[in-house]
Amino acid sequence: MTFYLSKLFWLLVNPISLTLILIAQSLLLAVAGWRRTSFAAGLAAFLVMAISAWTTTGAVLVAVLEDRFERPSPAPVHVDGVIVLGGAFEARVSGGRGGYEMNEAGDRMVEAAALALAYPNARILVSGGNLDQSDGLPGDATLAPLFFQRIGVDPARLILEGGSRNTVENVAQSKRLAAPKPGETWLLVTSAFHMPRSVGLFRKAGWQVAPWPADYRSAGVEGFGWCGDDAGRCLRQMSIALREWIGLAAYWAMGRIDDPFPAP
Repeated sequence: MTFYLSKLFWLLVNPISLTLILIAQSLLLAVAGWRRTSFAAGLAAFLVMAISAWTTTGAVLVAVLEDRFERPSPAPVHVDGVIVLGGAFEARVSGGRGGYEMNEAGDRMVEAAALALAYPNARILVSGGNLDQSDGLPGDATLAPLFFQRIGVDPARLILEGGSRNTVENVAQSKRLAAPKPGETWLLVTSAFHMPRSVGLFRKAGWQVAPWPADYRSAGVEGFGWCGDDAGRCLRQMSIALREWIGLAAYWAMGRIDDPFPAP
């Protein structure tokens, strides 16, 4: 139930949906004769979209998340396993066209592949299923073997977890399949902005992983200002930032992570 409620909540509060809801509310209030309240709702809609699409606010918020964890330096000499969280493939396109088509988070798989080659004895655990099992589209655990086979990684090294729908389930089912032993070194590959929440969940599960962030969305030097001519990119960054910050707060409130903003 929590999974579906979280999806519904985000459907309503992401910047685009929230803007449309406020515009609809403004129109209804205007028809009802509540002109001042209608104006307030319309102004709120404008501010939500203007801040999201015309300013660098989203990039600044994303950068704070991305700067929280760095890759270990120097890199570990020995690695027992690499965990890569799903979300790197375009399921609908891949299902329709065949093969494996990556989305903007594809760097997760690229880094996992690089680590697989750098540590030839490490197991590679791909965690991520199809969010909507009813549509018949392939999830990351289905598509990843095609990708790793293409670059020459032995399929016997892969651990495929295809039942999870969110990060909470990623962690629980990955730990069950991998059965990590004390003293083992496991690297966690996911988007840099997603790393704080992911590390918090792994720690709560009693699995100490070494973060290996990938898929950066900010340059790390952004300041507050105008976005420039790429409003779509700024809007996307704001959506990512809000989703992650809300997710951190919700997970902490529900006791799923021990710290509101996990740190190294």
